[in-house]
Amino acid sequence: MEKKFIGAGLFSGLIAGIVAYVFARLFIEPQVAKAIDYEEGRSHAEEMLAGDTGAHEHGEVFTRSVQENIGAGVGTVVFAVCMGAFFAVAFTILWSYLGRRYPATDPRMVAAALGVIGFVALFAVPFFVYPANPPAVGNDDTIGARSGAFLTITLLSVAFAIVAVIITLLLRPRLGGLVSGILGALGYLVAVTITAALMPEFHEVPGPVTNDAGQIVFPGFPGDVIGDFRVYAIANQVILWTVLTVVFALVLGRLMRPQDQLLSTQSPQTAVRSPETR
Repeated sequence: MEKKFIGAGLFSGLIAGIVAYVFARLFIEPQVAKAIDYEEGRSHAEEMLAGDTGAHEHGEVFTRSVQENIGAGVGTVVFAVCMGAFFAVAFTILWSYLGRRYPATDPRMVAAALGVIGFVALFAVPFFVYPANPPAVGNDDTIGARSGAFLTITLLSVAFAIVAVIITLLLRPRLGGLVSGILGALGYLVAVTITAALMPEFHEVPGPVTNDAGQIVFPGFPGDVIGDFRVYAIANQVILWTVLTVVFALVLGRLMRPQDQLLSTQSPQTAVRSPETR
């Protein structure tokens, strides 16, 4: 059964990745293109101020067409498939406890709860602390620090979520599912709030380019591009996790049909024995 769970997770991740990529291609890529256009215009303005009027060739290993189609598509699908595999492993571990301790529990509800937990722990909290930015936003000198901080908050968020689930399961026999769930969620929120307050901050949205007289020769990064990019990034992850969870739950419902339902689908000749064979 564990192998079937993994297979369901991989299949769900594949479907979620395809749907998420289509959304990203339609809504996120135009914002990326605007950011790249801004970056090129800003670089040209800075070169003009520096007195460098020579032509510069910026060779690209992959063209923008390849990046936004093949590159983004493969990257999104591979990421979603990996998330599907991790989702299946987490479900297998959680169900091995709940299915044995509470046989009446609907596995699809467990998958739904796990989807919410995964979305919050892996995306929502890290995104709230360090929102995603389009190209041209960010200092090259702080890439290492920003990447390390984002990875730290993500790992801690996942660790806190695991602890919260364990606490909820331990308190459930004494306090009930609702109260124990609320206490686990509150504990998680307190832990991530304290952690977020201790994490370093990065404010690196490019301001306007000015000359020696203080005149603006090129505007700062457009705020609407940042806003639209972040909104679409959130929507994209909501779609990915929703499709992943729903497809996994649907496949799960078919994999774990009750035995009597399986028997009811058999023909009368195979399901009922004759008096002579009894």
